[in-house]
Amino acid sequence: MRGKPDAGAQTGLWHEGWYGYARRLDSPNFGARPEGVAIDLIVIHAISLPPGQYGQGYVQELFTNRLDWQVHPYFESIRGLQVSAHFFIARDGALWQFVACPDRAWHAGQSHYLGRDNCNDYSIGIELEGVDDGPFESAQYETLSSLCAALLQAHPIEHLVGHEHVAPGRKQDPGPGFDWPRLQKALGLPARCFPKNFPR
Repeated sequence: MRGKPDAGAQTGLWHEGWYGYARRLDSPNFGARPEGVAIDLIVIHAISLPPGQYGQGYVQELFTNRLDWQVHPYFESIRGLQVSAHFFIARDGALWQFVACPDRAWHAGQSHYLGRDNCNDYSIGIELEGVDDGPFESAQYETLSSLCAALLQAHPIEHLVGHEHVAPGRKQDPGPGFDWPRLQKALGLPARCFPKNFPR
């Protein structure tokens, strides 16, 4: 096990599960984790609204239930969706946090990893602004690496995976454009902490 299981510990980086280097924007879409469940998984996603368009603030609006469904035709296809992630990393590396880490964000949906269902119960969800068939920016990897390093210190993280790995066939993100070896090298973690089939 890595890190400390006490998610409520207050340090220079964390205050009651909120990361000091993230812009806080509270989402109403969260709940309590099952009692006694350790946070030992990080799930990495890709999102953009509308797909392939960046920097308009629609992801933040979606996660806080403030998205105007009539602004773009695509939004009608997700009307009423109530989701969240703990973190969102914009193309320029800017970091937002919507849910405190001790709480359960609604990011993975129906999911399964290494014999356990309901990944939301024991994971941290990190959304990267992007698409599942395109590359991500260097600034995003820098922010992601720093955030994951901080999470590794705060929680007993054992694995870092993509949404595609916990919901195969249903989700494809972060997709082939995500550089798993780059993240592994930045964190200095063994291959066993990452998806089995990522390129090396």
